[in-house]
This record gives sequence, structure tokens and C-alpha cells, in this order.
Amino acid sequence: MRALEPLAWVGPAVLLIALVVLWPVVEMIRSSFLKISRFGVVQGDNGWANYEKLFGEKDFADIMTRSVIWVVAVVAFTVLISLALAQLFNQRFPLRKVARWALIAPWAASVLMTAIIFKWMLDPEVGVINQIRLKLGLIDAMGGASADQLGDASTALPWLVFVAVFVSVPFTTYALLAGLATIPSDVYEAATMDGAGKLRTYWSITLPLLRPALTVAALINVMNVFNSFPIIWAMTHGQPGYSTATSTILMFILKGSNIGESAAMSVVNFGMVIVLTAVFLKVSRWNKEVA
Repeated sequence: MRALEPLAWVGPAVLLIALVVLWPVVEMIRSSFLKISRFGVVQGDNGWANYEKLFGEKDFADIMTRSVIWVVAVVAFTVLISLALAQLFNQRFPLRKVARWALIAPWAASVLMTAIIFKWMLDPEVGVINQIRLKLGLIDAMGGASADQLGDASTALPWLVFVAVFVSVPFTTYALLAGLATIPSDVYEAATMDGAGKLRTYWSITLPLLRPALTVAALINVMNVFNSFPIIWAMTHGQPGYSTATSTILMFILKGSNIGESAAMSVVNFGMVIVLTAVFLKVSRWNKEVA
């Protein structure tokens, strides 16, 4: 009986994980093999037909490629900017606490609300960004007064990446700040005594010791960005056509006409997250100890 005592503590957590995580995954996979009407009525087994229809979509390959590019671009820019901000906010300067609190604002605000605000700012007629372009004399060079920055993929995608980075930087910066706080000061003192410059110290000491925090922050960003929905949906709905859509947007669009195909897209998304996570962990060598 004593050997079973840990189950009283572990059991509820295991049950919660099974109900909240495993059961939805099983249902998602099962639904991808069913024929389901747009009203949610199961009409029987559908075999691999949902997957065949999904892979046959003419924009499927482009959307999956764009999804990977979206994740890599957003995470890369987020990490690079957050590394710089974390190093800055780790220094002592006047009003440092105020600056740190200000950094929380984009993270504390609703992602959907932030996306809608940026959509308003990019309005081709009354948006503040167009007004700034007009004042700077850039309006003609960028397509005229009616230019819609979100109406063309070549300009919409960079703006979508910008907004995603904007809302991702605060969390990542604070995660890296926490990592910097764990680095002992005597390591830097030893590096100074050895004559190491600031750049050399950062590259050889700070970055290696920051790797655990950096790995966790980047990994969370990979999963969040891949599954990101509010930013793209609120700003472009994946339009024009599917030119700004990612796999998550396609999954939501398919839900309105074919739930089984949408479930198949969900399974593909789930697999892609696992693959991207595995690739990231392999590249980051997360389980290798810092020399």
C-alpha cells in the first residue's frame, strides 16, 4: 500500500493531462477519418478521403511553406531583439523599472486587440501610418493615398511578422532577463581579469550560460507562433486569396465547409509542431552541457 501512496499526488495530474491533452488529440485524429457534415453530424467512416482532399488543395503546399517561413521569421526576429533588450534592461540606468514595466504592455494586452489596432493604423484612408507616410512625402512612392498595406501579400506579410514580433518580444525578453539573473557575477570578474573584452565575454560566457533560458523561450515561441491565429485572422483573414494564410488559418476556413478535412489539417498541424520542435531541439543541442 505504501508503494501506491505517490499515486494520490500524481494521479490527479495524470488524469487532468489525459482529459485535457490526450483525449482531444485522440478525438482529433479519429475525426479526421470521419465524414462529418458542416453542422457536425457524423455521416460515417471516410477513410483517407479527408487527407486526400486536403493534400489536393491547390494552395496547400504554398500555405505549409509559408507557415514554416512565418515561424522562422517571427521567432528569429523575436529572439534577436529580445537578446538586445534583455542585455539593455540588465544594466543599471535611470527609470529602468519604468522601462521594464512599459515593456509588459504589448504582452499584457489582448493579442486580438493589438492586431485590430494595427489594422486600423494601416487603414488606407484614415490610418495613422498612411498619414505619417503622407507627411513624409512617401505616399506616392508607396502606391498612392489609397494604397492598402494589408491588401497585397508583399506588404501584408512583413506587417504580420512585425505585429507577431511586437507581441512576442516582452515574454521572451523577460525570460532572458531571468536567465541573465542566474549568471554569477564572479564569472564576469574572472573574464575581466583575463583581459576579455565585452564582445568576447558576451559570446563566450553570457550566451552559453543563457542557453537554457534561450532554449525554453524560443521553444515556447515556436509553438505559439505556429499556432497563432488572432493576428492573421484579424488583420487579413488570410487574404487576398490564401496569400497570407498559414495552416492554422486554413484549418479554421475549412471548418466552415468540411469538418473532417479541417480535422485532417489539425492532425497535420500537430505533426508539424512536433517536427519543428524536434528540429529546433536538435539544432539547439538543448541536452548538451555547457563546456
